[in-house]
Order: sequence, then structure tokens, then C-alpha cells
Amino acid sequence: MSFTLGIVGIGQFGSHFAELFAAHPDIDALYAVDSVPERIDAVEARGVAFAGRYETLEDLLASDVDAVAIFTQRWTHGQHALAALRAGKHVYSAVPMAIEGDEIRQITEEVQRTGLVYMMGETSQYNAAVVLARRIHRSGAFGEVFYAEGDYVHDMDLGFYDAYRYSGGEQWKSTASYPPLLYPTHSIGGILGVLGERHAVSVSALGRPDTRGDGVFDKDVSMFGNDVSNAFALFGMDNGGAFRTNELRRVGYPSHKRESRFRFFGEASSFEETIDVTYWHDKKDVLEVTDLIRTDRTMSLDDPRLADVSPTLRDAFVAGASRAHHQERLPAEFQGMPNGHEGAHHFLVDDFARAVVGGHQPVVNAWQAARYTLPGVIAHQSMNRGGERLEIHDLGDCPLPVVDLDAEQEALDPQALAAAIEEASAVAAGA
Repeated sequence: MSFTLGIVGIGQFGSHFAELFAAHPDIDALYAVDSVPERIDAVEARGVAFAGRYETLEDLLASDVDAVAIFTQRWTHGQHALAALRAGKHVYSAVPMAIEGDEIRQITEEVQRTGLVYMMGETSQYNAAVVLARRIHRSGAFGEVFYAEGDYVHDMDLGFYDAYRYSGGEQWKSTASYPPLLYPTHSIGGILGVLGERHAVSVSALGRPDTRGDGVFDKDVSMFGNDVSNAFALFGMDNGGAFRTNELRRVGYPSHKRESRFRFFGEASSFEETIDVTYWHDKKDVLEVTDLIRTDRTMSLDDPRLADVSPTLRDAFVAGASRAHHQERLPAEFQGMPNGHEGAHHFLVDDFARAVVGGHQPVVNAWQAARYTLPGVIAHQSMNRGGERLEIHDLGDCPLPVVDLDAEQEALDPQALAAAIEEASAVAAGA
């Protein structure tokens, strides 16, 4: 069985994913929708063969296309996903899932009612450090994890001004003020992508008003009425522990080297990631595991396919898989193809395609996506109420069959992780 897919939004991100969707053996025809037809032309010039084009999302949804991939403006994802599900289409959505709690709840209801596949393409799910920490956690080596940290540290000067100009047109400043806590999934998704059995139950958040004075993060200009560029949230977890996230858009930090970073503290051992070095340690030993999450470039930063991407954003579009990743589960067609976000892109496309063909829900299904997204929506409300601690009403576990392709791969060789860590720590010690 194979299926057809329509991509809505052939911009910087959508065009990159179009190549991967086109190459996946389970997808036999690709269609495109974009308000700027020249963007579709450019992707076709790179060798991606679209089977057809539609002028609007509505036209696509009225067609017999099986599935829709949404790469539109981030505040529109919820309404577009709901429209697609109600039209009988499987849905892949870029992050975030939605920016309203009601939209998030309605998406889970539609998926349960229809049995259609919904997946949110959260790159942190397959961030190299997250993959390694998840494998350690599944082995039981952390013990009970009582505290974790996840930061999405991306300074506006490092590519975001250019990205918002590209997507926002003449009114780009009104959209560049997008509230940081409404883009929470890179940080929360990395934490809960490791602690898959946990979820947030409460949050208190604060935000720092921007001081640049350039019309970005200006309440009078912002379509969101937002003037906060840096935000900080402390979440309570269902096991009595906590996790903290930082969403930083004004910060002296080399975001192009590592825009997301994570720490996990368990009763038996802990894991700490910095820009250049990553450690796993217990009460006696400190092991450097940097080599296991190191990613190499899959294409040149000067590749013509990146012409519309700011030079300071290009690292996110070229990073390949690491030794921690389960590369052996990927289709052979992906070998040598562009990747990105520390090796995540190939796995995201494969998860969705195999879920549609297999008739199951992927790991980042609607309910897990809600756990990555809804806490940020509530955190934004807490910030606007001066840090008041607010309850987060969890939507529960996915009631439909879920297949975790990484877990299946790990079950084939349960000793692989220990051997890899031993080798990596020996290399680090020798260096």
C-alpha cells in the first residue's frame, strides 16, 4: 500500500521536506499548494516532481489526495489540521500543533472519531541528544527522573529576522513578535520525548519585555499583542517532580551550533548537554558521550537549495544523523539525502509515512503532540497573569494503536547502547 500527499506551504521548511516526502517509497504522488507559485517552480527545478498543484488548501481538501502536510504560518496549524481531518485526510503538521487549547482538544477528538493518522513533526523527538537520553532512560539507568531542563535558545539576530521577512511580507514585524511560549515544543518535546510516560500538570511562567526598540516585540505592532522576547517556565510533573524550559529570542549564544539543549536528573544517574560536550554520569563516574550525538553535514552550507535560507539558519538544514540514531530503520532511498535539526528530518518523514501505510498512530500522535504543546499555551496564560501557577488538564494517552519504530529497533539489540557508550567514553578519555 502507498498513498498520495499534498504539501501546503512550499517555503523554507516545506520545500526541504518535499524532497524527503518525494523520495519515501510509501508515497507515490506529491501535490503542492502555495500562494507564491514561484516557490513550487523552484522546488521542481531541483528535481522534485509534483503530480499536480492546487491554488488553495480548500481545493486540495476537495481532491482525492490521501494526506496533507501542513507547513503554513505557525498560528494557522490548528485550524488547517482540523479542516484536513474533517475532510478525511491524514495529517502531518509542522510545529506547533495549535495555539489554542480548544483547537488542540478538537484535533484529538477528530483523530479518535475518524481513526485518521495525525502527527506533529517535532524535531526534538529525534534530536541526537534526546535520542541518546531516551535510550538511556528506557534502559532504566536514570532511575526515577525528578527534574529536567530544556532550552530553545535562538537569538533573533541569527536568522530569524530574515526568516520572518521571507514568510511575513511587508507586515513581517507584526508576526516576528510571535510569543515564545506559544512555540514550546522544541523544549518541552525534548524533555517529554525522553520521559515518554510523564506529562505536565501545572505551570508558572514569567516573561521579560523586549528592550531592542526596533518594532519587533512591540505591543502596538504585534498581531499577538506581545512584547516578550525571553520567557521562562517551571512545570510540575505527574510524578511530583518538575521540569524547566527557557524560550529565548534575545541571547548571546551560538544558536547555529546548538539551538536546543537538555539536562535530565535521575535518582541513579544524570545527563547534561552543553554546546560542545555532553556527559552521562552517576554517583561515581563521569562519562563523556559527545561522540554518540555528533552529527555531520549532509550538504554544503552553500548548496543552491539553501539560497532562500539565511546563512545563520543553514546549520539547522544540513545536520545528519548521529551514532545514537537508529539509521538502520530508514528507507535506503534516504541515504545521502539532505537532513536537518540534528538528524531529525529523515525520521519524522519515515514515522508519518509508515504510520499511514501501517494503519497506526506515530509516536508524536495527537495526544503526545498535545502534551508537547498545551503546556506552553497554559504557560503563556500564566506569564500574562504575572506568573500565577495554573493547572494543565492533560488529555490522556492515545487510545488508538501506537507504534514506536525506535523502540522496535532497540528491542532487536538490547546490548547495543551499553557497547556504544563504552566505546564513546573510551574515545573521549583517549582524546
